[in-house]
Amino acid sequence: MVFSTIRFLFNGWVQTQYIEPSYHFSYYGFEWLPYPSNTMIWVLFILVLISSLLIMLGLFYKAATIVFFLSFTYIELLDKTYYLNHYYFVSLIGFLLIFINANQYYSLDAKLGFAKPSKTCHKWEIAILQFQIAIVYFYAGIAKVHADWLIEGQPLKYWLHTANHWGITGDFLKQDWVAIVFSWFGCIYDLTIVFFLLWKPSRKFAYFFVLVFHLTTWLLFPIGVFPWVMMAGTLIFFSESFHKKLLSFLPTFDLDYRKLKLKKSSYKLAIILPFAIFQIVFPLRSHAYDGDVFWTESGYRFSWRVMLMEKTGEATFYIKDQEKEIEINNADYLNKNQEKMMATQPDMILQFAHHLGELYKDTTINRFGHSLVFHHPSVHAEVFVTLNGRPHQKYVDKKHDLLLIDNNLAERNWLEPYQP
Repeated sequence: MVFSTIRFLFNGWVQTQYIEPSYHFSYYGFEWLPYPSNTMIWVLFILVLISSLLIMLGLFYKAATIVFFLSFTYIELLDKTYYLNHYYFVSLIGFLLIFINANQYYSLDAKLGFAKPSKTCHKWEIAILQFQIAIVYFYAGIAKVHADWLIEGQPLKYWLHTANHWGITGDFLKQDWVAIVFSWFGCIYDLTIVFFLLWKPSRKFAYFFVLVFHLTTWLLFPIGVFPWVMMAGTLIFFSESFHKKLLSFLPTFDLDYRKLKLKKSSYKLAIILPFAIFQIVFPLRSHAYDGDVFWTESGYRFSWRVMLMEKTGEATFYIKDQEKEIEINNADYLNKNQEKMMATQPDMILQFAHHLGELYKDTTINRFGHSLVFHHPSVHAEVFVTLNGRPHQKYVDKKHDLLLIDNNLAERNWLEPYQP
């Protein structure tokens, strides 16, 4: 996260993604979260950088984990345009680290006497991290048991056909059978890798496939630090002797052996157990809805559907009031990333429509030399979407006044039917 945050700052993304846009898409249930000032946005990113560094060093660990979780998660909740599975994963791990004593060995806290040194930890501290990684892999594997992925090889086929790959591999990767093989390998890998990591005889062999899988995805697709996070994270499945050898270059301290005391951590388990149950149940919520989750996206986020969809769209919005109608230029209100993501996600389409309704209510504008007054405007949109290489289909019909549709967790019956 130190590297990732520096990269984010260096590329100017704080400015372009969080400061320049005049509108931001809040998450359902977090609309109350105040949007910080420009200065506070920079402060939040600096806090993420400093707390990440302190966690890495094991210095002021408890305070650092709390600051990291709160500041990083706050940033991620500011605009769902930039939602990524691995950002969600980082937030969850940040939350778990608050309750895990990861600063009692090989840490500056132990060296300086800020934490009680110990050579042991509670078994649940290791188990909950293994569990969280297992959830990511297994649910990602279940989501891949889908005709688009296994039969059509989509969206891998589309990405491999359109990407500019290096050297001689370019033509090879554009063959359809390659996408099918990669798709099946990815599905089998996600469904089984945790079991092979848990079984000691196959652990080293399994980790070799972890490296192959994530290095391949990193080379082929621009998915940020996620492959590196998973390659490092899966080392938690190895034994303590392996980690001691791995960290043998670090100085050791004279540590007192402390026996496990379950009572001391009972309040932590009262938090961790509901957390684990939530992680099992929450990704399944899409099954409570009718329709294809790729089309409606009801329950799509936070369900570990990793790299399963290539969805692009074109959205045109109209403001109407009696006989008056104007077409909206989305770029006047959104940056390119926001406009791209909004055009394919129903909740963001509704949010933007309601935002336009607020802007144009009781407003006079000049168009083509005429003054147009909007007292009770309605907002309509015509949206076309292509999903996993299929031809464009109508997604939202212009007949709907989107201001009359609430942005909630109900079925999205206002979308046009999906034609596979």
